Amino acid sequence: MKTEKLYVEKELSWLSFNERVLQEAADKTVPLIERIRFLGIFSNNLDEFYKVRFADVKRRILISQERGKEDNSKHLLKKMQSKAANLSDRFEELYSELLLEMARRRIFLVNESQLTETQQVWLRKYFHKEVKPHITPLLLTDDIDVLQFLKDEYAYVCVELKNDTQVQYALLEIPTDHLQRFVMVPEQKGKRRKTIILLDNVIRLCLDELFGAFFDYEEIACYSIKMTRDAEYDLSHEVEFSLLEQMSEGIEQRLTAMPVRFIYEKGMPQPMLDFLCQKLRISNYDSLLSGSRYQNFKDFIGFPNVGRDYLENKPLPPFTSAAFEQYPNSFDAIKQRDILLYYPYHTFDHIVELVRQSSFDPKVRSIKINIYRVAKDSKLMNSLIDAVHNGKNVTVVVELQARFDEEANINWSKRLVDAGVQVIFGAPGLKIHSKLLLISRKEGDEIVRYAHIGTGNFHEKTARIYTDYALLTANPSLTNEVRAVFGYIENPYRPVNFEKLIVSPRNSRKRMYALIDNEINNALAGLPASITFKVNNLVDKGIVDRLYQASQAGVVVRGIIRGMCSLVPGIKGISDNIVLTSVVDRFLEHPRVFILGNAGSPSVYISSADWMTRNVDHRIEVATPVLDPKLVQRIIDIVDIQLKDTVKARWIDKEMSNSYVPRGNRRKIRSQVAIYDYLKQAEKRDRKQYKTH
Repeated sequence: MKTEKLYVEKELSWLSFNERVLQEAADKTVPLIERIRFLGIFSNNLDEFYKVRFADVKRRILISQERGKEDNSKHLLKKMQSKAANLSDRFEELYSELLLEMARRRIFLVNESQLTETQQVWLRKYFHKEVKPHITPLLLTDDIDVLQFLKDEYAYVCVELKNDTQVQYALLEIPTDHLQRFVMVPEQKGKRRKTIILLDNVIRLCLDELFGAFFDYEEIACYSIKMTRDAEYDLSHEVEFSLLEQMSEGIEQRLTAMPVRFIYEKGMPQPMLDFLCQKLRISNYDSLLSGSRYQNFKDFIGFPNVGRDYLENKPLPPFTSAAFEQYPNSFDAIKQRDILLYYPYHTFDHIVELVRQSSFDPKVRSIKINIYRVAKDSKLMNSLIDAVHNGKNVTVVVELQARFDEEANINWSKRLVDAGVQVIFGAPGLKIHSKLLLISRKEGDEIVRYAHIGTGNFHEKTARIYTDYALLTANPSLTNEVRAVFGYIENPYRPVNFEKLIVSPRNSRKRMYALIDNEINNALAGLPASITFKVNNLVDKGIVDRLYQASQAGVVVRGIIRGMCSLVPGIKGISDNIVLTSVVDRFLEHPRVFILGNAGSPSVYISSADWMTRNVDHRIEVATPVLDPKLVQRIIDIVDIQLKDTVKARWIDKEMSNSYVPRGNRRKIRSQVAIYDYLKQAEKRDRKQYKTH
């Protein structure tokens, strides 16, 4: 068996995941507007792929060349480009198909040539009043360094001003940071149709108004472009630079990092394309792609529903946890029993309320929290500032290197420091990805601690669309170790041991291997043995190899993986006992869970860590055992529902076929909806039970 057949390249596996997102846009059972929004999600994902995965492979090639070494990454890069190009072609087909579907429902997404005279008049007035103040053309001369001006996150049009003697080029940025990308165009009275035009096309309609008074030209035309930059950056390691200053510098560097992808509108004149490629220093290893006239499709994530309600998903309102009812405050509820929340089915308001109460509760002495990603206008963060004003000791560990959220985290850090919060940026070289909150409270003569250990971020917005677990506990065997994690963050070189928690990079690999080995030993002893897990990514070779060993020993291994997967299931004699699926649906699957059969007495862990080498060895991550038998069963039930999905589950296989799990004669189970119904009933039962007590 060749090694290559045992491991799938993570980059190709990532593209396979994004293909599953595109399948949602193609699925006719998905409401129409949601399908359009999935096109936006696919496009946003692909942008990140080029910024991170593609850029990393390109960098490896260039480094190998500098060192005079051969690198098989060139072959991988070609595979990536081919797969991405095929997906982009499929994307274009789906976009055209969805435009027709919208038109059948009397929703028209038009361009500047499809407007009535009345609509043109209205849009010219709109442009003059709302759009023009935000546009300043950048004239492309030989002296202009276009790389210094072109922003990574924006779409542009390149304008050609042409007469007999010369050609002048200019760049216009589509000002989506100030204006909505989708403009509703008034219709004649009595017409039951909705007309939407992209801001890009409003600008195309009014090019003469921008340039006519200042330039002599016989022809004017424009073509859309978009550039994607390498998202990595080198930080200054000067001693006098604080980490905050280094990260701020890193953001600036990213803005001028080298491109890895350049997309231009089909039909762009060759001289213009050559000029732009030369200005942007596009290399042979970059992706040069021709596309439609619209770039930055990520804005379609927010495509408005201007039609009937049935064109988007029916709302699934989050419900409150029965465990908090009957108690005057959150602390009394958590002290009574461990509480498990599962977003977005449960409301995130419970966590916001817990921190709000902590900010003024006279018994609360201190609050410690990890921040990886938070909302820009976070109630939770504002409560932490309120807590300082009320004399609480507040410590916030901010991860400045949370990719693509660095700027927001820098801004919050400055606000927190100004308010008097103790802000810690962690240890150099270790990203802090754990999801911890620790509240210390003086109750009588003792300090009682309350902890949150989760799989997701303290982010009000993503908690409405990401699935994630949050465990709230006052169990000293867990809260004391959470306290030790915060001590470890402040001083990662001080010896510390964890009995209950699995903490990266301290003991994760050793403990994970031990848990898998225990199942292997059980299987060899003829005892029931199983490993069920759910992660976003499985690409760590050590864990993959251990799972192969488990399969060969007879352990039943079942996994649900949203994104990348290097493991190949179903190889005879190697992984025949491993079955893997992936669920892509209306909510983004984000929890990390592992369930060990443990000879018939299952143990369950929830974790902040994916099964990637970076998460196991190079980040601070925390997994916790779930100790309450009722909550253990609840997680097992939820994972079991997902394993039985017959609507949104796809096989993960060596061909990366993304074929749907066949339903056969089984009943239709759409796991995200089924889990909502399951938890709703569970909360009803809990209410009755808690009231009787």
